[in-house]
Amino acid sequence: MRSDASVDEVVAAVRAWIEWAVPAPWVEAGRRGGAQAVREVRTRADYEAWYPLFGRSGLVAPTWPIAYGGLGLSPDVARRADEELRPFNLGRLNPLGLNLAAPALFAHGTEDQRLRYLLPIVRNEEVWCQLFSEPGAGSDLASLATRAERDGDDWVVTGEKVWTTWAHLSDWAVLLARTDVDVPKRKGLTYFLIDLHQPGVEIRPLRHIGGDVDFNEVFLDRARVADSQRVGDVGEGWKVANATLSGERQMVAGAGSGGVDRIGGSGVGHLMWLARSRPDAGVSGGSGVSGRWDDPVRRDQIMRLYCEERVREWTNLRVRAQLRAGRSPGPESSVGKVHQSDLNQRVQLAATDILGMAAIAWPAGEGGYGASLPYEVRGMLRSRANTIEGGTTEVNKNILGERVLGLPREPDPYASAPWSEVPRS
Repeated sequence: MRSDASVDEVVAAVRAWIEWAVPAPWVEAGRRGGAQAVREVRTRADYEAWYPLFGRSGLVAPTWPIAYGGLGLSPDVARRADEELRPFNLGRLNPLGLNLAAPALFAHGTEDQRLRYLLPIVRNEEVWCQLFSEPGAGSDLASLATRAERDGDDWVVTGEKVWTTWAHLSDWAVLLARTDVDVPKRKGLTYFLIDLHQPGVEIRPLRHIGGDVDFNEVFLDRARVADSQRVGDVGEGWKVANATLSGERQMVAGAGSGGVDRIGGSGVGHLMWLARSRPDAGVSGGSGVSGRWDDPVRRDQIMRLYCEERVREWTNLRVRAQLRAGRSPGPESSVGKVHQSDLNQRVQLAATDILGMAAIAWPAGEGGYGASLPYEVRGMLRSRANTIEGGTTEVNKNILGERVLGLPREPDPYASAPWSEVPRS
């Protein structure tokens, strides 16, 4: 597909690709009932096995240059391509690579780094995670204590990270480490790309309330990073990290809170389907009131959530337009993150409310507690993290107040003090 192709040419090419590349049962299900119908005929294992075909198509990141695995399309044309793909639920795998590592590489990486890392990210050949938060540095990320010390052409890294999403599944990580303790906390940080498959890296899974493993502790004991895997200048890691943090906020502000089923749960479209398909609220012999689509109170609740989801989508489109125009996503990405965190929690609670008693008790299944959870209950439990991950709601409101509304910053008596003199827990 030519990067200067017209909208009509791109739409025709995408439709032809769908007919050729997407398995017929997925296509039929998508045309019949959209994403929910596709979920009924396709397992995650099926999708992961098929995904390399998607990764090679350029449609995973169509606005990226061809050399980096995209198609070089304009944002408007790429949006039309995405509209053609949407009914078939072709979610992007490797979201932390696409949304966290890639923005930093585009904004601050070298051309060699972009050529080396972006194509495997698009194709899901190298899976990424983020090594930022620490036991004593969560909301105040800049106070982190993981050290990186220069050793010839390498850096030696020692410290502990926590709440690292999907580290147990990842090959690489973006890493923020302290390289100078004698300057203020934001001035002594450097940003690296670290190979997780090496001695000195230990990953310990943290099982959450839904029974799944999303988060991890990561212990670094003299792990090594080549200086060629440093992004940006030494001591300028906070500036580079802001590209990643803005990308993270924009990612978790998306529908389903991330675009990947394991992170979010039900969207409003799923609520509509659920209300129509479960007239008895999941309870045999029940009254049928709470789950019936023609109940005006239930329908009003769902449509209010639908309107909020549309507002969130339009806000995200503005942020994405800025990103596609070659600018890093700014503090405006916090608007969508704050709104979506709360909205997604209310959507997931509405889904379990529609389920009724089926959301309170269910038959035991093989594989333990987590394996037997209904899809909607899993999404509701997982959504409790939405107001914490990607920066807490309180931190993001501070960002909005200071950087968008221009309000004065909160006083920090240690803002100019060397990190080594700042009290820490």
